[in-house]
Amino acid sequence: MSDQVCVGAIAGSYGVRGDVRLKSFCAEPESIADYNPLAGDNGTNYSVTLTRPMKNGFVARLSGVSTKEQADALKGVQLFVPRDRLPNPGEDEYYHADLIGLRVVDTGGTEIGTIRAVMDHGAGDLLEIQGPGLKVTVFLPFTRTCVPTVDLVGGKVIADPPEGLF
Repeated sequence: MSDQVCVGAIAGSYGVRGDVRLKSFCAEPESIADYNPLAGDNGTNYSVTLTRPMKNGFVARLSGVSTKEQADALKGVQLFVPRDRLPNPGEDEYYHADLIGLRVVDTGGTEIGTIRAVMDHGAGDLLEIQGPGLKVTVFLPFTRTCVPTVDLVGGKVIADPPEGLF
């Protein structure tokens, strides 16, 4: 588990005064500003001020960014927070960053692949699984039924996928 967790990303500039479009990956999206300063994957720390909500995120001001050109240059920058500044996840709760890269094995112990991404499209989380025996990535619902065991220490999840998924 990394000591840094990605809590957001800059989606581009907004307007001409240096504001940015900010995507928050926090459970409560507006709480991203509570973790200031945020470390950009470009090596710069930013203090974030949310100015208003917008579709799929927020309009935000970043410390040290005052022009549209500066904001444009930050498109795609991911923002991180040290893990120790985040709340501990509750029972049966996990940070997506902790799940990505874990091995996926079925209930019989056969390795299926690894978790490539965790996605939430509104109806619940999906684990995107890729593996050597898979022609394309497979999406497994991240439910107690389909994923009865998550072993972060052992670096794996045990899956009981619906018939025919794999």
